[in-house]
Amino acid sequence: MGYTVGSYLAKRFEQMGIEHNFIVPGDFNLVLLDELLKNKNLEQVGCCNELDAAYAAEGYARAKGAGAVIITFNVGAFSAINGIAGAYAERLPVIFVSGSYNTNDPSAGHIPHHSLGIQDLNYQCEMISKVTCDAVQITHEADAPYLIDRVILNALSRRLPGYIEIPCNIADAPCLDPAPFETLFKPPASDPKVLEAAVNSAAEAINNANKPILLAGPNLRSYGAINAFRELAEALGCAVAVQPSAKSFFPENHPQFIGIYWGSVSSPGCEEIVDWADLIIAAGAVYTDYSTVGWTAQPPDGKTINIEPNRVRSPNSDHNGLNLHDFLYAIAKQVKKNDFSLMKFNKTRRDQKPIKPANPKKPLTRMEMIRQIQDLLSPKTTLFVESGDSWFNGMFMELPENASFEIEMQWGSIGWSVASTFGYALAVEPDQQVLSLIGDGSFQFTAQEVANMIRYELDNVILFVVNNHGYVVESEIHEGPYNYFKNWDYAGLIEVLNADDGHGLGLTASTGGELAEAIKKAKAHKGGSVLIECQIEHEDCSRELLEWGTKVGIANQRPPMH
Repeated sequence: MGYTVGSYLAKRFEQMGIEHNFIVPGDFNLVLLDELLKNKNLEQVGCCNELDAAYAAEGYARAKGAGAVIITFNVGAFSAINGIAGAYAERLPVIFVSGSYNTNDPSAGHIPHHSLGIQDLNYQCEMISKVTCDAVQITHEADAPYLIDRVILNALSRRLPGYIEIPCNIADAPCLDPAPFETLFKPPASDPKVLEAAVNSAAEAINNANKPILLAGPNLRSYGAINAFRELAEALGCAVAVQPSAKSFFPENHPQFIGIYWGSVSSPGCEEIVDWADLIIAAGAVYTDYSTVGWTAQPPDGKTINIEPNRVRSPNSDHNGLNLHDFLYAIAKQVKKNDFSLMKFNKTRRDQKPIKPANPKKPLTRMEMIRQIQDLLSPKTTLFVESGDSWFNGMFMELPENASFEIEMQWGSIGWSVASTFGYALAVEPDQQVLSLIGDGSFQFTAQEVANMIRYELDNVILFVVNNHGYVVESEIHEGPYNYFKNWDYAGLIEVLNADDGHGLGLTASTGGELAEAIKKAKAHKGGSVLIECQIEHEDCSRELLEWGTKVGIANQRPPMH
């Protein structure tokens, strides 16, 4: 078979397990899109704008392990950068492809459209290199196989986005056939000597501890270490907590699970056990002002073993050059059983009280909304939570085993969840239910991508849009008139997006009874996604958001150091 640059890229996508690529057409990428269409194992998915396309590819990567987005030069690429930066922050390999100007233009001194009006046209690649692990410009078709493979290899091995820029007059140029995929893309191996030394040092510290606990972090998934972490947990037998962005990475019905560690807004009893422990074994953890509640809950270095993607740091040693999953599997074979922290938690635990059903005729409350969504969760559910009080509303719902949880806590770009939910829902099996809990302000950023949920008849998606009239999370961090915006008829929007051929369903719930009826209709609906607008008072937010917002606000307002 004779390959072109574009069909070579398509073949690599196919070999990566990517079945959908998210696109917005523009004149610099149209020939490339034609070449990608020739691969019948790939489906092009047109998004409403480039930001949404990047978010959708990010959501797809959460489900499939990798994603791809193809846009045009400058006007498209710069719109997509926010979503690509989010994929970088969340450690998700998204291949970001931009069509670009004709290769004859720079030498001719031409200034193409969709540019800054200057003759140096390298600035896009230079800018995007800051939010990708590798960024290349293909200027000759003979270099395309090497450069495409280099970016993909780096993206997959480092679990970060990669960037490929393909000129409009090279996309259909012939190039060499691709080499076998498995010979090129092998997972990086740990250095055996470094691994042995790191394991011996950590095992000694763990086995000498009296009351160790385990803490799971978000990088466990990014670097394929969820199963290895569970093996270590069960070998050690101690209490296991998870960071908020690692929720669902350790089964919540497991006897060792003690909850979400989030400083003063942790699950009941969890913070006390973490603070009481004499050794915290943190695997794949990420510490930010958000995850540490304004820097008030970062585990002290003196009693923490931090197991990072390529490094293990403990109070007495520091080792580089190993894989997270290799280390966890190896250390699991050397630790001694120590369930003291779990016994302590079980003696002092304070279980959350079940939420009592509200009067179905009374105005809908946040707690009643949570109670009804909790009843929807099953082993085949993925729950997305948008930035804000949706974090807290979702955080303390109990996930059945095998249910999934998606959050964007590191990047925290509001509006992310709408398009990311779309990409995720395309990637999973049709019987996987995808629920999204989204604030009204966040929804307004990317609402148009619901049209594509309707277009692709994703009846496994239910969006719960919390209409509480403003950016509640911002109000709790720092109040001001800028936290309020024009209200929408969110449920009514679905009729607009349906037009003459869609089958989405928009419903409004202002009481508990109306929400129960809306959920009943949503479960029975076929042929399109469902949006349920949950009308809740602005001041009806979680206690945890109040405390978290106050402490994050204090951290933001620290005076300059002189």
